[in-house]
Amino acid sequence: MPGVLGAASPLTEQLPKMSLTDTSISDYLSAVFSADSSQGSLDAALALCNAILSDPATAHHSFPTLFPPLAKAAADKKSGTRRESAMIVYGALYENFIPKSPVTEVLLLKETLPIVLDGLADKGAVVREASQYAIDAMLGLLREEALVAGLVRVLMVYVGGSGSKWQGRVAALQLIGKVAEKAVTRDGFLKEVMGRELQALIPVVESGMHDLRNEVSRAAVKAMTSLSKLLSNDDVARHIPTLIKTMSHPSKETLQKAIHDLSQTTFIAIVTSPVLSLLTPLLERSLSSPQTSQDVLRQTVVVVENLTKLVHDPVEAREFLPHLQPGVKKIEDTAALPVVRSLARDANATMVKAMGVGTRTNVPERISVSEVEKELIARVAVGADKKKLWEQDGVRRYIADMGRECIVAREFKRIPGCTTVYLEQFISQKDATRVAAEIEQWARDETLNRFGSGIGEVDDEHKHEVEIVNADFSLAYGGMMLLTHTNLKLYQGHRYGLCGRNGAGKSTLMRSISLGKLEGFPSKDELRTCFVEHKERDERDMSIVAYIRLALEENGDKSISEEEIVETLKSVGFEGERAEMNIGQLSGGWKMKLGLAEAMLKRAQVLLLDEPTNHLDVNNVRWLQNYLKSHTEITSLIVSHDSKFLDEVCTDIIHYEDKKLVYYKGNLSEFVKKRPEGKAYYSLDASSVSFKFPSPGLLTGVKSATRSIIKMSNVTYTYPSATKPSLYNITASLSLSSRVAVIGGNGAGKSTLVKLLTGEMVPQEGRVEKHPNLRVGYMAQQSLHHVQMNLEKTPSQYLQWRYSSGTDKEVAMKDTRLLSEADRKQLETPIDLGDGRGPRRIEALVGRQKWKKSFQYETKWANLMPKFNTMISRETLVENGFSKLVQDFDDAESAREGLGYRELDVASIEKHFEDVGLDKEIAMNNEIGGLSGGQKVKVVIAAAMWPRPHLLILDEPTNYLDRESLGALATAIKEFRGGVCLISHDAQFVSQLSNEEWHIEAGRMVKKTSNGSNMSLLLPLDLSSRPGSSAVSLASSAVSSAANTDVEDNNGEGMEFKSVKKGKKKKYTRAQLKEREVRRRLRYLEWLNSPKGTPKPVDTDDES
Repeated sequence: MPGVLGAASPLTEQLPKMSLTDTSISDYLSAVFSADSSQGSLDAALALCNAILSDPATAHHSFPTLFPPLAKAAADKKSGTRRESAMIVYGALYENFIPKSPVTEVLLLKETLPIVLDGLADKGAVVREASQYAIDAMLGLLREEALVAGLVRVLMVYVGGSGSKWQGRVAALQLIGKVAEKAVTRDGFLKEVMGRELQALIPVVESGMHDLRNEVSRAAVKAMTSLSKLLSNDDVARHIPTLIKTMSHPSKETLQKAIHDLSQTTFIAIVTSPVLSLLTPLLERSLSSPQTSQDVLRQTVVVVENLTKLVHDPVEAREFLPHLQPGVKKIEDTAALPVVRSLARDANATMVKAMGVGTRTNVPERISVSEVEKELIARVAVGADKKKLWEQDGVRRYIADMGRECIVAREFKRIPGCTTVYLEQFISQKDATRVAAEIEQWARDETLNRFGSGIGEVDDEHKHEVEIVNADFSLAYGGMMLLTHTNLKLYQGHRYGLCGRNGAGKSTLMRSISLGKLEGFPSKDELRTCFVEHKERDERDMSIVAYIRLALEENGDKSISEEEIVETLKSVGFEGERAEMNIGQLSGGWKMKLGLAEAMLKRAQVLLLDEPTNHLDVNNVRWLQNYLKSHTEITSLIVSHDSKFLDEVCTDIIHYEDKKLVYYKGNLSEFVKKRPEGKAYYSLDASSVSFKFPSPGLLTGVKSATRSIIKMSNVTYTYPSATKPSLYNITASLSLSSRVAVIGGNGAGKSTLVKLLTGEMVPQEGRVEKHPNLRVGYMAQQSLHHVQMNLEKTPSQYLQWRYSSGTDKEVAMKDTRLLSEADRKQLETPIDLGDGRGPRRIEALVGRQKWKKSFQYETKWANLMPKFNTMISRETLVENGFSKLVQDFDDAESAREGLGYRELDVASIEKHFEDVGLDKEIAMNNEIGGLSGGQKVKVVIAAAMWPRPHLLILDEPTNYLDRESLGALATAIKEFRGGVCLISHDAQFVSQLSNEEWHIEAGRMVKKTSNGSNMSLLLPLDLSSRPGSSAVSLASSAVSSAANTDVEDNNGEGMEFKSVKKGKKKKYTRAQLKEREVRRRLRYLEWLNSPKGTPKPVDTDDES
């Protein structure tokens, strides 16, 4: 009934001071119920309120007489007028008693609000209207402290009650949603209090989601959505729809989806009680459900452990973790998989530690309602006439409850405001003010005594410098804890080196800063921050200037002119032909310089540099050092594995230690003096990590380690749309003993060279040949491109996907393997071999055998039975245009040989990843998309080494790897029994590994053997023939040579087999033949009892 309760009335004016001594309550009620109109009922109701409130301190005395007849009238099924009149009286009571006699509000809420909510189910529209207006009046008059301590708790009882009307439950849920929305807009005390109340609210609202009435269910979903806004946690906020769906439609699938999403989330903000209130029921359900799979259980216990570590307040931990601990303990004892039991054991230990169980220092408890109530009783002396109300449990506890919420929120100044107005109903205003002040002081002293002041010490060292960042935060990834309760403090002009092992969270920290997700870090409006990282850009066909313009517009900066962009690009080296290139034509080093130019144009105050020296040659590294040191107004946060670079530019080192950020003054050298274990940042050999590459196995027909197994002859390559070739007339070859380093400046063509060698690209002139059975392991410069299409897979799943068919799926995607229109047309063209059988169309190659110095292939003809298959030589097939078909078959045969003794089972995969330094837990369970750059590189290396390659080609392998991993990689390369070709700007890394260098200059190659190579670092190859010459060339040739130093040129015969002259066969006596047969039989029986995968012993004619 909008406006009715606020309308003026002549009757109200006539009876402003009427008291109960003149007219009894029953007479007033009779006037209300007998009125001819709604307005008449309202006038009588207001007169009743005025009479009762003539003495506000004794107003509550009338309630025992007033409430029963009102409740009876509200339930009168025969008279709609009486029901409407009762609702009008309730509205008048709310509108008058709450502001004038606040102490009565708790009685009004408990005794009358459920009746008013039931009134919304009345058939009469006027009754429903009066009920709704009464509710709205009450909601607008209650204080913030009373909204939770009074209203919300009454609503929870009503929604959870069995006798309530469904229309009332809808209204109650809507009220809960309104209070939550109001708390969100206030963003202060009410939001914090409502957040703590979620632990009780969420189960009640969730039960409403399962109500048989659709109206109630929809209202509950809306209320839960409003409540979820109280979380103030961006990490969980994006999963709210999934979490609400899991609660409203509980099933095995929705629960698994919610747990999976949480396990793949980067948690940054500290976890507080609102987050725990929302997540605890879901995690508890996952832990206790018998339908939960072992994989989901693993994800659940990991999330529980990380949530526990991110709970800043141990008091909150003790509120929620007891609900989860029994489930975790059960998993620890009964889980089927040992790894799940181990994770549960760790999670349980973390929970015990977080709750302070068994520690010498007792975890302080929050001040309770009973303690506040005890202080009130001790300080308030109530007269005999008011003692009954004071001693009534609901009233006194209600006041204590509101005071306690202020104390827990550390809003001590609010205590007088929420207690004095109520205490004035029992004692004088002066005494009420005094008691409220005493309660406030007691609360401050008690909180300080229990929890301490929390005031940090002043940093004297930097007191005269400009502090630009001071952020307290925690950082975690769903399955990995990174940083917990640490502080990031940055000063203007300092250059900080961020150091830690691979996977410690260095790049994750900087990416969180760049996305504005790090708690406490200034926004981009306050502090201009630019993240410079090496990444593959999608705008490959866009010009450099257009790309920069687009980046600036996305950043909201449209004021920079094109002339300024061109000048800035020119200052970093983009001039002449290079300035006209597209993004896709730039090398890795120039793409990094482009990112730095972008940061310069954005006028960044803080530079976040992730591996800035990756792909940069010596001159460009020197330029970057000078740029950072000359711009003293810019603060830099740098992640790099280049120890010399960190030594040169850093003023401070921030080191990851025990999941904390620890600060050290000075560069990396000074850091190592203070922390000697930091020497791993300098030495490639001082490594606690080990890599182990599998043995490549035999290469059919190759008896010499120096014989060429892959070579390019007179190769020239020009990129599409380029005006001149990137490589001119290149001739080179590699052998099993090769240790070649490809050297050159940024954009010289090093990566182009190895892409041509591996078949990633096809040359326009010249040819590339390789041994038919050669297996090549390749890691591209953009090493992450190998896994970019499989970010949702775990490393184990990626490896299984790549090799599940028995061949390498990525090899099939190379340009040299993809069929062009001409190739498809050729496959449809019949060929005539001149054997008298006429033209026939090739359907497939089904077999291969050695033939003279080459191979011949069993060819299946289209529409003919297998008995008509024909053996055709390799040369004939190639001459007829079937080179890709031949190469594809060779690849399959090569992969089959390499994978012949490799099974894609869990144990083998775990062992393989551990051999390249990747923890098996990460390899088996974490998605690739959530791994650090260094961990992704290890995945790529592991995948490349799975088929046991004979030749390993690594393009910038040192990128993203920490010093320990670099040392392990160097050791593995030294011990590898196949050929190695690598590109790297890391002189220290190259000098320890190469015995030959190919220098690329202006698209032409000059090859020379390094004078300083240390051949003792390379293990001898176990091959039957003589090694190559160890003589070292004193000077490099001025022109391209026809073949590599130390590599046999095969006399120009290509990759064919050389014939081997066999000696005369030995003739054995009968006794010797019998003895040999016995040995062979015993050897065969031993093999049958050997583990699965053991190679079958070979019987030879020359065994003695």
